[in-house]
Amino acid sequence: MWIGGKRGAASTNEIDDASLEAVVREAEQLARLAPVDREYLPTLPAQQYKPTAGYVEATANISLPVRAQAIGEILGACEKDKVIGAGFHQSRGGAGASATKNGNFLYERGSLASLGMTARTPEGDASGYFLRNHYDIARLDTARVAREAIGKALRARGAKPLEPGAYTVVLEPQAVADLMGFFAFAFNARIADEGRSPFSAPGGKTRLGERVFDERINAYSDPWHPELPGSAGAQGGIPAEKIYLVRNGVLENLIYNRFWAKQKEKQPTPGPVNTIVESAQKPVSVDDMIKDTKKGLLVSRFWYIRPVDPRTMLITGLTRDGLWWIEEGKIQHAVSNFRFNQSLLEMLAPGNVELIGAPERVGSSEAQGSASALLPALKVKQFHFTSQSEAV
Repeated sequence: MWIGGKRGAASTNEIDDASLEAVVREAEQLARLAPVDREYLPTLPAQQYKPTAGYVEATANISLPVRAQAIGEILGACEKDKVIGAGFHQSRGGAGASATKNGNFLYERGSLASLGMTARTPEGDASGYFLRNHYDIARLDTARVAREAIGKALRARGAKPLEPGAYTVVLEPQAVADLMGFFAFAFNARIADEGRSPFSAPGGKTRLGERVFDERINAYSDPWHPELPGSAGAQGGIPAEKIYLVRNGVLENLIYNRFWAKQKEKQPTPGPVNTIVESAQKPVSVDDMIKDTKKGLLVSRFWYIRPVDPRTMLITGLTRDGLWWIEEGKIQHAVSNFRFNQSLLEMLAPGNVELIGAPERVGSSEAQGSASALLPALKVKQFHFTSQSEAV
């Protein structure tokens, strides 16, 4: 709630008339006590939104017997292969609405089902992990999640230590998703204009129009993508549109919110509402990436990822739940885990990306299935591992 350019917010989980009236009064009181927001803008008038299709009733009201059967089959598979399995199977539906005194209104429904599973050997010397989600419960392949997690655990036995250093890597889609959790935030126009971004240039300029990434890389947002529907409303209530952030490696757009767009006399950016990264050329399978690797590492997953330097997209974290040595196009043995320090700008730069896979719906493992993007597997020439880790 806004009163004279001052904002107050309150929430409740009770929707009877008295509770709704009370929460409005609380928001009013807080707004009167708050300082004036120097970046206040009036809310938008009525907008036209094109609906998206991210809701399936069967997901929101999942059949409990069907869920129990799926979990039972997973437990049976764990017993058969003599591994310990644990994970989260989630399913939900929700609705959200926003209305303004200036006449704008948006109502949307969404659903999501996910399964993330860890399989570990009884000796505790190896583990595997796999996670997938979908808005349509019929598209969530729980058998595949279990099969992949168990298979990774069994193949991760007998891990051998390897010296830290810069290695060629094949990153499975899960590993790419874990790394790319901070990717979209880097396209903020304000931090680029203020010199705090990998896309900043000297003299208060930006790198718009420059080839920053490998020429095959396209990164965009599409609210109506059938595999990854996004919201019909972008930041600030602007109607969402399909928008490219990167096209053929060239930085095509930065994200201007309404306030910063007004400061810079530009149009606000109608997105992004989801993240899709794909190759401008024919994609390559993970198996073919492995066959193409003379020496390198296959990475299943990253964990405990944190930003280090936003100006270079430098992040740090750990490998986990499956790391293997590749030699002469074949997986030779499991490898003990590493800590890494890696700039995404450098990782995706021209000359460092060797092969790109087909985009797959996958989400960061730290988000436990609550978020998703369409991301490909990648083969990268150099990836920087800085120290060994005792984690399994």
